[in-house]
Amino acid sequence: MPMPVETLRGHLTEAFPDAEIAIDDLAGDGDHYRARIVSSAFAGLSRVKQHQLVYAALKGKMGGELHALALETSVPAEG
Repeated sequence: MPMPVETLRGHLTEAFPDAEIAIDDLAGDGDHYRARIVSSAFAGLSRVKQHQLVYAALKGKMGGELHALALETSVPAEG
């Protein structure tokens, strides 16, 4: 069963309450998403560590309800 975009957004917002989150449904099937997440939680972390935080926020749903997730993570611009 695919993951609705609202569910995906809910998990990400819960984990990264300060984040700017943009989600695109790449295939229109609720199974393949791209998420762009800008959060201060990523400050000082490698890209791998940033992505690990996101996967942890999804509580084991990657590969099950959520088949594919292209991630773009970054910290807010200074200024």
